[in-house]
Amino acid sequence: VLLEEQVPQIYGFLPGLEMAGVYGGDGGKYDIAVALDCGDIERLGSRKPVFEKAAVTVNIDHHTTNTGFAMLDYVDTGCAAAGEIIYRLFGLMGIDPGKDAAICLYTAITSDTGGFRYSNTTSATHIIASELLKKGIDVADISRRIFDTVSPGKVRLMGEAVNSLELLENGRIALMTVSCEAMRRSGAADEDTDGIINIARNISGVEAAAMLREMENGDIKVNLRSNSYVDVSAVASKYSGGGHIKAAGFTVRGGDLGKVREMLLEDLRGML
Repeated sequence: VLLEEQVPQIYGFLPGLEMAGVYGGDGGKYDIAVALDCGDIERLGSRKPVFEKAAVTVNIDHHTTNTGFAMLDYVDTGCAAAGEIIYRLFGLMGIDPGKDAAICLYTAITSDTGGFRYSNTTSATHIIASELLKKGIDVADISRRIFDTVSPGKVRLMGEAVNSLELLENGRIALMTVSCEAMRRSGAADEDTDGIINIARNISGVEAAAMLREMENGDIKVNLRSNSYVDVSAVASKYSGGGHIKAAGFTVRGGDLGKVREMLLEDLRGML
């Protein structure tokens, strides 16, 4: 399994991590390459040439903005998580997932549904989760590791983000900014930014939330969330990003933080 970056520490408990590693540019050619949970080919980053050189390419995903970039595309936007699709593929192949596979699949599903709280959760999601529970997985332990364990750096970064919080358009838009300096002051790692956008989204009265993160290479990474009717995937697609109706994101290469902020606010205001 070729990764673009290291697996976040909160997922360090997953079985089978020894089979995955950050791509080192070996330039190998493979009979088949499978892109999983990837909305478009650019999201593959440095692994894109490996994918393109493979004899057969497969794209397995659930994002509504998926561009259908492979020879074989299996995109089911009705699935809450790519883990649901993989579970169904197990069934189609007549394979009974063992406990280790069940841990990984349950983790994929619970993380993508926010612990089964997001609107993408369906009755099928719960049925699959119940089948995985029969494998003897420890749901309490998985949930604690994913949702209830944070690093000291993340706690400090949350404070930085809250201090930057802006409530606009009569409280319907919440905007947070995380600068490179804020990352350094907090001592946070890249993975510690995950989920911080939810602080803004969860504020009463907020419909659309955005977090702008200044990257060390000069890029601006934008995370978007909505609560009801705003389709943030449409905003993300405008800037070559993607995601879901209520959770999406994009990156502006070498962008100016102030200009990106103004463009984003104009787009969000137009959707209220």
